Amino acid sequence: MASSPAFVAIVDDEVSICRAMLRLLRSANFRAESFCSAADFIESLSDHTPDCLVLDLQMPTMTGLELQEHLVRSNRHLPVIIITAHDEPEAAERCLALGAAHYLRKPIEGSLLIDSIRSLVDQRANTAPKTVQNA
Repeated sequence: MASSPAFVAIVDDEVSICRAMLRLLRSANFRAESFCSAADFIESLSDHTPDCLVLDLQMPTMTGLELQEHLVRSNRHLPVIIITAHDEPEAAERCLALGAAHYLRKPIEGSLLIDSIRSLVDQRANTAPKTVQNA
């Protein structure tokens, strides 16, 4: 029985970045959806939870770091990949301390992003509780 493709959410306020990442992820056989704000993403969580979150660090209203803090406070444990064009060592340390798995600098090479997502999705699948059926 084939499993469905992993679902990846992208949160980035730059529409062109979202479009490019959607094309890239879909070409790699991921289901993907983009959100232009942290608030839009938070609202979507009532409908579905992604297998991986690609999160821009610098956004207006609520930054990627603030969204990551919100997820931790809400007890939502998602594999997170932080992406940023404004690399700051303190930000990287805080994101990683909050549980981000990867911290990538823009522009991001497509194969690096795909490999990072695949490794997180595979890790999550391998640590998920297994269902045991009686014969």
